[in-house]
Amino acid sequence: VQLQASGGGLAQAGGSLRLSCAASGRSFSSYMLGWFRQAPGKVREFVAAITRSSNITYYADSVKGRFAISRENAENTVYLQMNSLKFEDTAVYYCAATTRRGIGAWYTRRQEYAYWGQGTQVTVSS
Repeated sequence: VQLQASGGGLAQAGGSLRLSCAASGRSFSSYMLGWFRQAPGKVREFVAAITRSSNITYYADSVKGRFAISRENAENTVYLQMNSLKFEDTAVYYCAATTRRGIGAWYTRRQEYAYWGQGTQVTVSS
């Protein structure tokens, strides 16, 4: 699967942005999907993930209650709605896909995802 992220840009603190990630290839619904971000000088960190059927979502504590991940399998697209943005949300955001299944919090580890989009820059002004 190939992933293409879009929707980044400049927002004021307290504002909102919606990221999209379009996938090409077959069997989009067979992938668990995630969003990660990487700020300058920092490691890439987990932001959110969503299961194949959208029945379960997971969030990093830093974005819980502010961000929402969703997917539309019919459109081969995953979204990240970001509200109440903070300066510290500034980063390059990446969408990712994995065929892995299983219990536990493995979905927070970037090495578990085999497929990555190119990243989209989000800049929040304070």
